[in-house]
Amino acid sequence: MRVKQKAGDVMVQGNGAPRLPGRLPAPGQDRKRLGKRGDRAGHLAAPAPDPVAALDGFGLDEFELPDELEATAPPEERGRTGRDDVRLLYGGRGPHGELTVGHHAFRELPQLLQPGDVLVVNVSATLPAAVDGRVAGSGEQVVVHFSTRRSRQRWVVELRTPDGHGSTRQRDHRDGAVTVRLAGGASLRLLEGVGPRLWAAEFTVPDPLAYLAAHGRAIRYAYTDADRPIAAYQTVFARPPAEVRGGSAEMPSAGRPFTAELVARLVSRGVQIVPITLHTGVASLESHEPPYAEWFEVLEPTVRVVRAARRAGSRVVAVGTTAVRALESAADSGDGRGDRADGVLRASSGWTELVITPQRGVRVVDGILTGLHEPRASHLLMLEAIAGRPLLDLSYAEALRERYLWHEFGDLHLILSR
Repeated sequence: MRVKQKAGDVMVQGNGAPRLPGRLPAPGQDRKRLGKRGDRAGHLAAPAPDPVAALDGFGLDEFELPDELEATAPPEERGRTGRDDVRLLYGGRGPHGELTVGHHAFRELPQLLQPGDVLVVNVSATLPAAVDGRVAGSGEQVVVHFSTRRSRQRWVVELRTPDGHGSTRQRDHRDGAVTVRLAGGASLRLLEGVGPRLWAAEFTVPDPLAYLAAHGRAIRYAYTDADRPIAAYQTVFARPPAEVRGGSAEMPSAGRPFTAELVARLVSRGVQIVPITLHTGVASLESHEPPYAEWFEVLEPTVRVVRAARRAGSRVVAVGTTAVRALESAADSGDGRGDRADGVLRASSGWTELVITPQRGVRVVDGILTGLHEPRASHLLMLEAIAGRPLLDLSYAEALRERYLWHEFGDLHLILSR
């Protein structure tokens, strides 16, 4: 095997495990001793003096994420010039099938796509879905995360315990179904468990979305450093909840770095941008559970553009895991003459419980633009279904070596299967 290194990418040729310059520690070793991030977008940091295989000792299933690679604040608050001033890790294949990893600025995205390619974006807006409350009877302080609206008065929620630093941690639900007193005189009654941490709940206010707008705030986790206005969690694609039958408990974060100027450059490049809707529920950062039922909609205009692109040989690139789930669910919807799905994309809406794995594969998308996911996160199975395990291993090894930032305010990862 031989390795070719150019400014901006690493190309791996031949069979067997990919090898790169640089060094990654074995699982459990302190990664804080690794070198600094790449000197600038489009260039790799200098290789370590004693180069070894980047994947020696690296495993996607057990890698450790060091604290300093967690993005604690948006880039525009970290001294960057805007929300699009983040890094972009590219993973794909070269002209001879070789695995390729490149390092770019996110603003270079138009150059990485071809005229005729289609970006599919989620237009669900982020709701201020975290509300303070107290458990009736005990007075225990809790934070309610409103995850998924199932009907006018029924929601799926998660009760969490304040951690004393503005964030929350998982709560022990030994008390079972309880009533929670909320701000503004509202109350929430837990009905039954939905999995290990979520509850079906009755929430009887006249206008739940208006209530959340008045009393809620954006959900945040311990790796972030402060509460922020809901605007910090909206994407340029977000539509008002009234237009798309609700919103998301957490931001469809792959869309966050896009700006109106970048969208215009993509369109000028000949890249088509089409919408889907999927209202995301709360993540399972501690438990790494597979995603549960979420509401989605793929409309006929999007179907027509995607089908035409595939017929023309152009690529369909989902912006975020939510867009993949919506498209692949619409391809699983069947032909209307029976229960069997035939893999053809059709206009669809409803609840999806689809979990995309390497065994299931993907039928619609050729690539994904996504953030970097934590060890053992269920989304890694989806990425493996798109990229294949060797390319995913190589990409994550490079992300760690080059000090990319994780989470919703961090850097992006573009994976193209062809």
